[in-house]
Amino acid sequence: MLIRYKKAFEKIAMGLLSFMPNEKDIKKLKETIHSYENDNNWVLYLWKKNDEYVGIVGLVTHNDNIATIQHVSVVPSYRGEGIAKEMLQEVAELGQYESVLATEETRNIVHKCINCIDGEADDH
Repeated sequence: MLIRYKKAFEKIAMGLLSFMPNEKDIKKLKETIHSYENDNNWVLYLWKKNDEYVGIVGLVTHNDNIATIQHVSVVPSYRGEGIAKEMLQEVAELGQYESVLATEETRNIVHKCINCIDGEADDH
């Protein structure tokens, strides 16, 4: 289940974001969280499964209801269960975005998940 980020989730969100290759540095993590907290165009969602936060997806919105997936991360012990696919599918089902794009860093996982949603790839 997608849950919109709020300040009370800061430490959980930082932990989940730290699984992203470019978010290992604590200073960088704090800057990223600051952007999600203070920039209205940055939107962060946590994924909760069985009372545990196991994933995170972060977007930057643009004009014309376009969103770019900035971050997608799943706790390593939950990888391979289709959680990233479920998160991205729920983001799409929010109906707030006409188009969802990926960054260079998120392109592979986003395309893999979209193909899984479309039934064109298997869920590994």
